[in-house]
Amino acid sequence: MDILRVAILEFCRQRPTSTFCPSEVVRRLYPESWRHFLPEIRSKAMEMYKNGEILVTQKDEPIDPNLDPKGPIRISKPKGK
Repeated sequence: MDILRVAILEFCRQRPTSTFCPSEVVRRLYPESWRHFLPEIRSKAMEMYKNGEILVTQKDEPIDPNLDPKGPIRISKPKGK
């Protein structure tokens, strides 16, 4: 079981109409060392985005799934799912 994937999907379930920052997920999972997991959560989010499981945006716009995003990203449940 992939704990980061499950956690992201759980956040999407809890917040079906809003976005959230990847750091919120790892802060809940690893409150003492969440910064250490930021690269992993961003990588997992992009993998899930490419698979159509989630939506990843910057400034309320979907990002190119083939690029490594620079700067803050937001995660949400895909539209219509």
